[in-house]
Amino acid sequence: MPARLKAVRKTGRMVGRRLMRRNSTAGMRFAEAFSRFPALAGFIGTAIAICMAVLSFAALWQGRAQALQNAHQAAANLVATLSADIAHNIESSDLSLRTIVSGAQNPAVMALSPDLRKLVLFDGATGMNSVGGAFVMNREGRIVVERDPSEHADLLFNDRDYFKVHAERPDAGLYISGPYASRLREGAASLAMSRRIDAPDGSFAGVAVIALNVSYFKDLLSRVKVGRSGSVFIVQQDGVMIARKPALPSDGEGYVAKSPSFTAMQDAPSGSYISRSALDGVRRLYTFQHVPGTRLIAAVAPAEDEVLAAWRERSLVIGGLTMAFGGGFIVISWLLAISLRSRAIAQEKLQRLAGTDSLTGLCNRRALDRRLEDEWRRARRAGDPLSALFIDVDHFKLYNDTYGHVMGDDALVAVADCIQNAAKRPGDIVARYGGEEFVVVLPGAAASGALTFAERLRANVEGLAIPHSAAHKGVLTISIGIATASPRHSDDALKLLNNADAALYLAKRTGRNRAIHEDSVAGNDA
Repeated sequence: MPARLKAVRKTGRMVGRRLMRRNSTAGMRFAEAFSRFPALAGFIGTAIAICMAVLSFAALWQGRAQALQNAHQAAANLVATLSADIAHNIESSDLSLRTIVSGAQNPAVMALSPDLRKLVLFDGATGMNSVGGAFVMNREGRIVVERDPSEHADLLFNDRDYFKVHAERPDAGLYISGPYASRLREGAASLAMSRRIDAPDGSFAGVAVIALNVSYFKDLLSRVKVGRSGSVFIVQQDGVMIARKPALPSDGEGYVAKSPSFTAMQDAPSGSYISRSALDGVRRLYTFQHVPGTRLIAAVAPAEDEVLAAWRERSLVIGGLTMAFGGGFIVISWLLAISLRSRAIAQEKLQRLAGTDSLTGLCNRRALDRRLEDEWRRARRAGDPLSALFIDVDHFKLYNDTYGHVMGDDALVAVADCIQNAAKRPGDIVARYGGEEFVVVLPGAAASGALTFAERLRANVEGLAIPHSAAHKGVLTISIGIATASPRHSDDALKLLNNADAALYLAKRTGRNRAIHEDSVAGNDA
C-alpha cells in the first residue's frame, strides 16, 4: 500500500511539473507576442477601457430609464388616488342629485311644508363639505327650492349651460358644467352637477343642481407633492381647466386646449408621456387618467429635471470616475506599449550589434552561420543552387606592417564597402569572416554566374587603387575562392564554405589577385 501511494504521489508531481512548464511556455509566448507587437498592449488596454466605459454608461442609461419608470409609477399611483377621490365625491353628489330629482317629480313631496320639503329633498347633500349649494329650478330657470337661504327673487339661471343642456336634451343624464362664478355666493368659483326634472307628461319641468366648490379640487391638489417645477391638475375633456397646482396665470375656457401636451389626454382613458409645456417651457412627465363616469381628467406631471436630478448627480460622479480611471488605464497601456517598443528597439539593436562586425558594419561570423542556414533550407525547398565566395585581401599582413594598423583598418573598410556595393540583391549575404577574410553567399547563383560576379568584384577592388608597395601591381588586391552546391544533393552548408576556402587557397597559391572556382581545385588535384 505505501509503495502504491508513493507511485501515485510521484505521478501527481510529474503531471504538476508538466502543467507548470506548459503554462510557463504559454506565458512566454504571450509575452513574446507583446514584445514583437508592442502597440498591441496599447490597443488592448484602450479596448478594455472603452468596453468598461460602454458598460458603465449603459448601466447609467438603464438607471435613467429606471428613474423615469419609477416616476411614472409614482405619478400613476397619485393619479389613481385623485381619480378615486373625485369619483367618490361625484358619485355621492349624484346620488343626492337623484334624490332631489325624484322628490321634485313627486307631487306629495312638493306639497309638504317648506321646511319638511327641504329636509326631504336635500338631506343627502347637507353632509358633504364639497357642496356649495343645492337647488331645484323650474322650467323658466328660477329657483323654487334651495338648501341654503339666499336672495334670488329676481335671478334667472336659464343662461347657464347646465340649464340649457337639459332643456334641449331629455337624455343628457348627469351633466357637469365648467367652472363659473356663483351669483348667489359672491362669485365663488363653482362647478355645477345637474339632472333634468320631468313633468308627469314627460316635458321639461326644470333642473336639479348641486354646486360643487372648486376649492374642493384645489384643496385636493394642494396635498399632492410634485416638486418645485412639477404640476398637478384637473381638467375637463374639452380643455377647460378646473384646478391646477401651481395655478395658471389666468383660468379660462380653451386655454389648456391650445397646449400640444393636452391633446394626448383627450382620447386615451389613461397613459403617460413626456412633453414640453407650452405654458412655461418645462419638460414634464405627464401621467393622466379619466375620472370614471365624468368628463374630468386628473393628471400629475413632475418635471423631468427634478425626476432625474439624483440620477444626474450620481451619473456625474460615476461617469467622471469611469472616464478618469479609463483614461488613466489607456495612458498606462500606451506607456507600457512605448516601453515595450523601446525595449524591442534596444533588443533589436543589441541583436544587430551582436551579429554585426564593429569595423566594417557587415555581418559577423555568427550572423553568417545563421543566415547561411536559412538560405540553405530555402534553396533546398526551392531546388535552387547556392554559391559562396571566400575572399582574402592579398598580403594584408605586409600592408599593416608597412602602413600601420589604422591604415589597415581603413583599407578593410574600403574593401568591405566595395563588396557590399557589388552584392545588391536582397538575399545576398556579405560577412566578415575574420581578419582580412570575407564571405559572400549568392542564393540562386550557378557556378558561371558566381564566377562572373567574383571577377567583377576582384576588378572593382583593384580599381580602388589603394597603394600597396608589397603587392605585385602596387595596389591592394583580393583573391577569391568560389564554390557552388545544390542543397538537395549536398550534406550541409559547412561543406560549401570548406570548398570555397579550398578554392581560395588555390587562388593564393597560384599567384593571388584572381578568382578560382572549386572545379579548378578538383582539376588541380587530378
